Amino acid sequence: MKKILLIAAFTLLGLNSVVAQNGSFNIGGNIGHPTADADELLATAMSGEVNFLFDVSDKFKVGPSVSYLYYVGKQGVADFTYLPLAGVARYAVSEKFTVGADLGYAFGVFPESNDNSFYYRPMVGYEFMKNVTIQVTYSSMSINSETIANIASGVVYHF
Repeated sequence: MKKILLIAAFTLLGLNSVVAQNGSFNIGGNIGHPTADADELLATAMSGEVNFLFDVSDKFKVGPSVSYLYYVGKQGVADFTYLPLAGVARYAVSEKFTVGADLGYAFGVFPESNDNSFYYRPMVGYEFMKNVTIQVTYSSMSINSETIANIASGVVYHF
C-alpha cells in the first residue's frame, strides 16, 4: 500500500510541474450506484479524481489521471477502496459537451486482500458554468471473473 501511495504522490507532483504548459488541471468528484456483480454486495460508490489534460488540438485533450474509488458495502460486507492510475482522453463534441474515457490500472488499497485490475471509465460531460462540468460516468473493473462497476454523476472543476 505504501508503494501505491508513493506512486500517486509522485504522479500528483508531476502534474503540478506541468501546469505551466498548454492544458488544464482538473479536480472532481462523483457519487453513484454499484452495478453488475457489485450491485448485490455494495450500496454506494464515491470517487475523487485529479488529472492534467494536455491540449492536442482545440477539441482533443489527453493526459494522466489519479483517482480514489470507494465502495460502501451493504450490511455484513466490507467496504472496498481502489486507486486507479489511468490515461485520459477527452473530445469536445461541441462548445459545451465532452465525451471521453479513462483507461488504466486500479490498485486494490483496502482491504489489503483486494486484487488489482484493469480499469476503464467512459464519460459524458456538460460544461454548465465557466470551468465547471457536470458529468455522468461508468467505472468498471474485472476482478476474479466478476465485474465491479458503478454508474455515477459528479462535478469537475477546471483550473
